[in-house]
Amino acid sequence: MGICYGKPVRLAHASSSLLSDSRTGPGSERKEYSHRQTLEGSLGHALKSCKSDLSAVSHLKSFTFNDLKNATRNFRADSLLGEGGFGYVFKGWLDENTLTPCKPGTGMVVAVKKLKPESFQGHREWLAEVNYLGQLRHENLVRLIGYCVECDNRLLVYEYMTKGSLENHLFRKGVQLMTWGKRMHVAVDVARGLAFLHSLDANVIYRDLKASNILLDSEFNAKLSDFGLARDGPDGDRTHVSTRVIGTRGYAAPEYVATGHLTPKNDVYSFGVVLLELLSGKRATGEENPGGAEETLVEWAIPFLSDSRRVLRIMDTRFGGQYSKKGAQAAAALALWCLNVDPKLRPTMDEVLLATLKLLPTPKDISRTSPTQANNAANNKISHHQKRVVTHSR
Repeated sequence: MGICYGKPVRLAHASSSLLSDSRTGPGSERKEYSHRQTLEGSLGHALKSCKSDLSAVSHLKSFTFNDLKNATRNFRADSLLGEGGFGYVFKGWLDENTLTPCKPGTGMVVAVKKLKPESFQGHREWLAEVNYLGQLRHENLVRLIGYCVECDNRLLVYEYMTKGSLENHLFRKGVQLMTWGKRMHVAVDVARGLAFLHSLDANVIYRDLKASNILLDSEFNAKLSDFGLARDGPDGDRTHVSTRVIGTRGYAAPEYVATGHLTPKNDVYSFGVVLLELLSGKRATGEENPGGAEETLVEWAIPFLSDSRRVLRIMDTRFGGQYSKKGAQAAAALALWCLNVDPKLRPTMDEVLLATLKLLPTPKDISRTSPTQANNAANNKISHHQKRVVTHSR
């Protein structure tokens, strides 16, 4: 669920657009009912043991429900930022030093995510998010400030991302067009965040990369949010982690959808989809796509990506030609590499990160300079950015 600003919108979220398990058949409804009973039975135990599960993130602020009720003005409708499968996100205000509730317009703004009490799966996502974001710190991951676990109430408190989600800026009508330069900087930030996750000892797989989970600050720096579906990757001699198939149509890697085998290369595929969205200005899926809702963005774009003479036909027409032609061709080639049907032939996120750095334009707005000048200047800056980002990702 994105943490965004502006008038309330319904946000895309994994549990509202889940991929169904491909291994279904006769009796699947009975199995689902049994699975739900198991969830209901285990939820009570999970609620009792929740505080002990949070021992690893004791440095986070533990809020009372009344704290967050006061911070959001009793979760009033005009404080609502968005809604998703997990629950609701509200705007709140806290004192910067004491983290106590304060009057609207004072202190610091935060985003408060409130779990729906009836959301059984949501509790697992909530706990996963606390454990991952509570222990991980990186400039391209949204910062988790604290949580509330009180009776049946489950809430999370995050830093407030002023510009909202990438989804809104790419696809929402009436929003100012994102320039080529801003889009490529977002690509670098996303690649940096994923490379960091994959470099950890636990080899964390994000599993839910999509435009609605990429949030932007006041300067359009991008951060990954919503770690409810994240999982530790394979360790030792294991090649994958077996999970039930869950994710978002259009973004999930085909081998994961077919087998449930989770690897870091699944994230690489999803990055390729997001890169396509940045280039084309089209959603991963949707009625407005050229082939309609039945055709994904990847299915539509692949024929163009594999033909250098036609590759620029995928570019967002709203650019009005104000982008680097060579940069666009390089970005399209990278997207094609990430979207390879064979996961073994996809790049690692470290390789993706180095490739995205080459796409960075000059500091000046791309519309004020020629495509050739922009591309040449960007290449001159690659070495500096590579050293800074690669060092940080380690």
